Amino acid sequence: MADGVTDTLTLALDGWEGPLALLLDLARAQKVDLREISILSLVDQYLRYIAQARALQLEIAADYLVMAAWLAYLKSCLLLPAEPEADPSPEEMALRLQLRLQRLDAMREAGARLMARDRLGRDVFPRGAAEGLRLIRRPHWQADVYDLIAGYGAVRARASRSVHRISRRPVMSLEEAIRRIEALIGGQIDWSALEAFLPQGDDPEYRRSALASSFVAALELARRGTVELAQAGAFAPLMIRAA
Repeated sequence: MADGVTDTLTLALDGWEGPLALLLDLARAQKVDLREISILSLVDQYLRYIAQARALQLEIAADYLVMAAWLAYLKSCLLLPAEPEADPSPEEMALRLQLRLQRLDAMREAGARLMARDRLGRDVFPRGAAEGLRLIRRPHWQADVYDLIAGYGAVRARASRSVHRISRRPVMSLEEAIRRIEALIGGQIDWSALEAFLPQGDDPEYRRSALASSFVAALELARRGTVELAQAGAFAPLMIRAA
């Protein structure tokens, strides 16, 4: 006590994170759904709380006073006749306040559920650290003679060079086929099949090569005007005679 001023110890046990938290507690005191709360009743409760706090000469934060002024403005807008050109409307402002309270309530419930879970080091504990055991590994090979020979053969196959040799096949060149047809076409008076100009032999591979070369040779001679070609239909024998 000094100069007639009494120092009073004041304990504030009920605290809120902000004006919205206080509004949420006041709305819960109505014991109704947040979507059905009375905005006017909520505004009156909040203003009464601010008035009591100021009457006790407690330090009121600026956010609480701003919220009180805004709620007083909202109450006046809800009580007075609505203005058509007002944007936003009082009903929309009240709906926004309800949505913010619902969102805050959902966040607080989620935080409470999160904090109620088991905590590491308090409710649950990790497994103890493993002991420092030294592991010594010694390979033990199990293989018979066949495995050794197979492994050696695989290594040798990868390391050795592979040489590919293409065997020579008996073929008839295009020049040889042209010379053969030019030599034999003079003795043919009427149409003759192209197979008549192929050489005789028992080698089927050489005969196929001679047939392909003779066909190309016949086309080349027809282009030169030396022979004439004719065919009765698709896949019919190709006929040839001197031009």
